[in-house]
Amino acid sequence: MELDPLLLSRIQFAFVVSFHAIFPVFTIGLASYIAALEGLAFKTENPAWTRLSTFWTKVFAVVFGMGVVSGIVMSFQFGTNWSNFSQATANFLGPMLSYEVVTAFFLEAAFLGVLLFGRDKVPPGVHLFAAIMVAFGTFISSFWILSANSWMQTPAGVEFQDGVFQVTSWAEAIFNPSFPWRFVHMVMASFLTGGFVVAGVSAWYLLRGREVEANRKALSMCLWMLLVMTPAQAVIGDFHGLNTLEHQPVKVAAMEGNWETGTNVPLLLFALPDQANQTNHLEMGIPGLASLILAHDFDGEVPGLDQAPVAEQPPVAIVFWAFRIMVGLGFLMIAFAVAGLVLRAGGRFAKTPWFLHGLRLMSFTPFLAVLAGWFVTEVGRAPWLVYGMMTQAEGLTPSLTGGMALFTLIGYIVVYALVFSAGVYYLMRVLHDGLEAKDDTNEADRPKRPMSAAHVPFEFNEDIVRQGGY
Repeated sequence: MELDPLLLSRIQFAFVVSFHAIFPVFTIGLASYIAALEGLAFKTENPAWTRLSTFWTKVFAVVFGMGVVSGIVMSFQFGTNWSNFSQATANFLGPMLSYEVVTAFFLEAAFLGVLLFGRDKVPPGVHLFAAIMVAFGTFISSFWILSANSWMQTPAGVEFQDGVFQVTSWAEAIFNPSFPWRFVHMVMASFLTGGFVVAGVSAWYLLRGREVEANRKALSMCLWMLLVMTPAQAVIGDFHGLNTLEHQPVKVAAMEGNWETGTNVPLLLFALPDQANQTNHLEMGIPGLASLILAHDFDGEVPGLDQAPVAEQPPVAIVFWAFRIMVGLGFLMIAFAVAGLVLRAGGRFAKTPWFLHGLRLMSFTPFLAVLAGWFVTEVGRAPWLVYGMMTQAEGLTPSLTGGMALFTLIGYIVVYALVFSAGVYYLMRVLHDGLEAKDDTNEADRPKRPMSAAHVPFEFNEDIVRQGGY
């Protein structure tokens, strides 16, 4: 069997990006949560907020490290697997990635150490400022990355000359048509991810009666945030969908499983897309609802996959089902946020077992929703790398063979499995210790020099001296 380097390279990049994406989407939200905790601790001087901030900073450190390690590999792949793409887009993507390093990474590097190790060593105001700067740095990083990715979805401000993209307007390229909605949608997803993880962990501690006061505060804080953010994300997602309809109608057609452009198009709840025959099997849907959502009119026109040649259609089944998984999980998140509001009376949100157990399980759902949404975005763009301007086949490294791509794919899987296992191990240790873990070491007894750590009492013994012992 001949190995296809294009297919293997796509699988490889999809694996690496999917593995990496779950970390920044968590750290962005968690960094803001830690900054909020530091602010509350600074204002109220309540030790519960300080314990919460200290605990979640430990979690942030582990996850941040895993995100950095897993993200570096993507830059390598641009050169190893997608050299034509790298060369063609270097005038734009090169500076964009450099801007992320110069602005976000430098800012985070300057203040992350203060956040992790500066408590009780710098004034509380400085520690709070460090937390805010780290959170701000995560937003800056996501700004540049989302701008670059959005440009690949909706290229603007460039001209394609002699196989190279020449930037004609940096403002148009950076703030391309899909960037604003995509950026806000991703930031909201980060808040939801951080919120549900914190809520799930807090619920787990409450079920075990550990640090009840602090974890009750944390859960209450998250539920208020989720009550606002979950429906807001649905609204933002709708606007993002309308933007996609305008600029990438074929992607929307794949999301809806709609093969023929028409009016009064149903919203399919279930279907088995058959791309070979350009049809669906076992359709179940609500008549006219897709037209109402996308065109705000039951008789509104919805684009079909017939607008693109078969060779330019994305893998419909993946996009169709990934979109439904994302939306379904979104409605489940809204349901839990509303349930938290209902259980507010009498503080039942912190005492109802089924709700707390449900929140434990819900802590995984944002990651699944983010991955599903990422599949919709990236698979729905196929076969284009730069939408409408450069295909995946055109961006592939010419000398790459199927064997080389398979070898590196297996290598990445093995290495990432080790990284993930180590990260989960340390996270489990942090979660096991919880907020109750304390450093019992007396600062006065802490070694100031390496050899002083031995701390062995010296007793002069004449017999040992005579025997050459000293």
